Amino acid sequence: MSRSRTERLVNLVICLLSTRRFLTAAQIAATVPGYEHDPDDAREHEAFQRKFERDKAELRELGVPLETGTASAFDAEPGYRIARREYALPDIPLKPDEAAAVGIAARLWQHAGLAAAASSGLAKLRAAGVDVDPQATLGLEPMVTVDPAFAPLTAAARDRREVRFDYRVPDRDAPDRRRLQPWGVVCWRGRWYVVGHDLERDATRCFRLSRVVGTVRVTGEPAAYQPPAGVDLISHVARWSGPTERAGRATVLVTPGRAAGLRRWAVEVAAGAAADRLVLPYAEAESLAGHLVGYGPDVRVLDPPEVREAVIQRLKEIATRHDAAMVVTR
Repeated sequence: MSRSRTERLVNLVICLLSTRRFLTAAQIAATVPGYEHDPDDAREHEAFQRKFERDKAELRELGVPLETGTASAFDAEPGYRIARREYALPDIPLKPDEAAAVGIAARLWQHAGLAAAASSGLAKLRAAGVDVDPQATLGLEPMVTVDPAFAPLTAAARDRREVRFDYRVPDRDAPDRRRLQPWGVVCWRGRWYVVGHDLERDATRCFRLSRVVGTVRVTGEPAAYQPPAGVDLISHVARWSGPTERAGRATVLVTPGRAAGLRRWAVEVAAGAAADRLVLPYAEAESLAGHLVGYGPDVRVLDPPEVREAVIQRLKEIATRHDAAMVVTR
C-alpha cells in the first residue's frame, strides 16, 4: 500500500463530504485510495475490513460526525456519510477536533499526489452514478498549526534520508542530540510524532515534534535506508505514549443545541435557559484549547484559568495568522 494512513483518512473525509447519500463500504473501497483490494480474496477483504473499522473509529474519536444508515428501505447493506450540519462552522472552516484527520491538508493539500488522489476519488463516485457536490470541499483549508520540524522530517522520511536534531525531554535541563532514520510522521491525539530508527540507541523510537529544539538537519543521502515492511507508525506511538490520563476538569458554557462533539465528550451536562454547562475531562490545557476554539462563540470557558488562558492565546494566534494572510493577498 503506497498511501499513508493520514492521506487515506483525508481522502475518506473528502469522499464522504462530497455526497449527501450513504456510501457502502464497497463503494468507499472502490473510491478512496488506500483501500484497494480484491473483494473476492477473503484475506484481502478481511484486511480491508479491519483497516476500515480502525479508520471509522479514529474519525469518530476525533469528533468527526460519521453517520451510518441506508439510502432506502430496500438497501440491505449500511452506508456511511458525514453530517455536514454538524461538521460545518461559519467562521472557522473546520473544528480542530475534526481537523486532526483533515487538518494535515493544511500542509499536504498542495502535494500533487494527494490532490490527484482526491480528484480521482470524486471522479470514481460520479462514474458510479453518485451525485457529487463540487462545492462541498471548497475552502477546506483549516487553520491548523504544525511544528517547525514537520516539513523537514516529512521530506526526510519521504526521501529516506538520515536527520539530526536536538530533542528536549521534560525531566532534563538540556536537550539531547538525536540521529534518526525517519520512517514517517503521524498525528496521535492531537500531537505530531516522527517514528524511525534511532542510530544512537540502535532501536525504534518516536519523538514528539513539539519537543524538537532548533533546526532539523538532513545529514544522509537519499534512499539510504528502508523502513520495515508493513510498519504501523500509529501503533508505535500509542505504545510509547501510553494511555492519556485526563485528570483535569474544565467547565464550559455551550449554546443550546450546538457543539455536539463536546456534549459526547462531557462527563456532566446541565441544561440552562441561555446556555448549557458542560464539564470536560482533559489532560493538557493547550490540547483542550485547540478543540474549544473551533466552536467559536458557541463555547465559553468558565474555569480553570489555565484552559481559559490557553483558549485566549490560541485565538490570538489565529487572529495573527489571519491578519498576515490578508496582507499577503492584498
